[in-house]
Amino acid sequence: MTKEEVLQRMKELAEQIEEHNYRYYALDQPVISDYAFDKFLEELQSLEKQHPELVLPNSPTQRVGGAVTKVFATIKHQHPMLSLSNTYSMDELHDFDRRVKELLDIPQNEKIEYVCELKIDGLSISLIYENGLLSKAITRGDGVQGDDVTTNAKTIRSIPLKLKGNFLSRMEVRGEIFMPVKVFEKINQEREEVGDIPFANPRNAASGTMKMQDSAEVAKRKLDAFLYYLLAENLPFKTHWECLHHLKEWGFKVNENTAICCGIEEVKEYINRWEEKRWHLPYETDGVVVKVNASQYQKTLGSTAKSPRWAVAYKYQPEQALTQLKNISYQVGRTGVITPVANLDPVFLAGTKVKRASLHNADIIEKLNLHEHDYVMVEKGGEIIPKIVGIDTSKRTDHSKKVVFITHCPECGTLLMRNEDEAAYYCPNEFTCKPQIIGKIVHFVSRKAMDIQSLGEETIELLYHAKLIKDIADLYELKEEPLIPLERMGEKSAGNIMRGIQESKQRSFERILFGLGIRHVGETLAKKIARYAKSIDHLESMSIEEMIQIEDVGEIIAQSIQDYFSKEQNIRMIQRLKQHGLKLEIEQNTYPSDKLKNLTIVISGTFTKWSRDELKDTIEQHGGKVTSSISKKTSYLLTGEAPGPEKIKKAKELGIKIINEDEWIKLI
Repeated sequence: MTKEEVLQRMKELAEQIEEHNYRYYALDQPVISDYAFDKFLEELQSLEKQHPELVLPNSPTQRVGGAVTKVFATIKHQHPMLSLSNTYSMDELHDFDRRVKELLDIPQNEKIEYVCELKIDGLSISLIYENGLLSKAITRGDGVQGDDVTTNAKTIRSIPLKLKGNFLSRMEVRGEIFMPVKVFEKINQEREEVGDIPFANPRNAASGTMKMQDSAEVAKRKLDAFLYYLLAENLPFKTHWECLHHLKEWGFKVNENTAICCGIEEVKEYINRWEEKRWHLPYETDGVVVKVNASQYQKTLGSTAKSPRWAVAYKYQPEQALTQLKNISYQVGRTGVITPVANLDPVFLAGTKVKRASLHNADIIEKLNLHEHDYVMVEKGGEIIPKIVGIDTSKRTDHSKKVVFITHCPECGTLLMRNEDEAAYYCPNEFTCKPQIIGKIVHFVSRKAMDIQSLGEETIELLYHAKLIKDIADLYELKEEPLIPLERMGEKSAGNIMRGIQESKQRSFERILFGLGIRHVGETLAKKIARYAKSIDHLESMSIEEMIQIEDVGEIIAQSIQDYFSKEQNIRMIQRLKQHGLKLEIEQNTYPSDKLKNLTIVISGTFTKWSRDELKDTIEQHGGKVTSSISKKTSYLLTGEAPGPEKIKKAKELGIKIINEDEWIKLI
């Protein structure tokens, strides 16, 4: 194809991808399969890789992320992002209605038309569109100024990169970025698997995600967004409801549960209707936002220094229930972390029956001053996992004993330990403590690690109790004959297990590294470490100082890796994995050239034509080396948009040549 034909095809693909994104994420009405969608995306990515000079601004391929933002620029809002006044009772809601009528000089017996919207518990965002293209995404910040998170916002598929239809030439659209409940639960499960502290709630998780430096990681978290407010010069629409209608037409995701209410009594009905129904939504909501519908009324009512007078947030009281503590059980995770769980008399809360509540760690128990058989207040407001928020001490008996956190592992009896910089106690007996052993093997065979589908948790427990396995290396020494007589096994199941184990020997080094279950080393970090270290032998010999040169590896993670390799049992197990033919080093690619041989390059800023991982791979494929800090040995500083000022300064001081993306393309 000629360049003109390539560019035309890129435009066609971009339009098709954005249209299907809109149908899937905004309308929930997909018209093609996921496979067909992926094929469109793959074709566009391929064309962009072949012709980086033709990449379209706001290409839908940017949604997969890849750019890294070290410092988020601060931007002043053109219009302050005010906070809403909160109300917690129907009486206060009536007061709001009365004040609105007084300020508008309307008789109290007349009905005002309001728009009611579910109050999404997430992160407020301001999106600036110029000529139909997303140009800036800014967090609320302090209301006057916020952080530029455009790169991360582009990964959210419900935020359109290019608008549809007859849109306004310049406008600001505000809304809420949130993390769906199922995504939140999955992320917390993954965090617990690598020994990290889980997020407290979806709101915190969404907020933390939008400030991550690597947009590829943001993309993986599958954030979503509802848009609910439009700002523009000489806005042509007479009502807020009309604005919402046009936002939807232009490609924005507008909450389908929004409604017009005639008078405050209908508002109350809406609030009451959603108090129970909200627990069945796929996202967190903690109230209802009530807005005067007429644009002229909004203009007349104006705002105070902090809040608009034409809107109010009715906040639902966090749902709580009083029940009795039966006992506390202690769970041992695969990394040895001890998690206390309160077992309760069953109580109905937020649409579900609650029998257990997380106590997180010893500090929480101490702070609550929890006693045996206390009557506790359990809450699920803003939390996925119920938590104990208070105690009714009036019901406590005189002989009730204070709960004291256990000192020894409930499974193996080993004395528990606690690191100075961590809240959790853990069992150090990792090589003979049953739940740790089984947990590690279950993790090793999981889908994102070795993907041995024929080995589930029950089967692993069966093999462990039959004394056939006691660590992951034992899997590769299993024979089919001893498996067949086991309960629920037989020849077919045994054969599937053996084939699955043999096939797993083809898994890459990075997946094996993740499967080893080193504390704090998750799937993404394992890839970065594997790419840097190249082999398990090199990783084992690396110093902490060298490890922290790896992107996203700090001292705590580096120390955790070093601790892993300091244990003789782990070294012996790795040697056995080598003997069984597992790939414990990255397979060397044939370099396209040696143009960058003996050159050391530092990358800084965000890039339009490459992701940082692609840049690193390309440098290495041409014989070069990538480091994170500038020194006299640095050959080039490769800069994109918003490079680190300290790197620029140091490069100039040392006389290091600074090149941009176009100069880089010429270089290779």
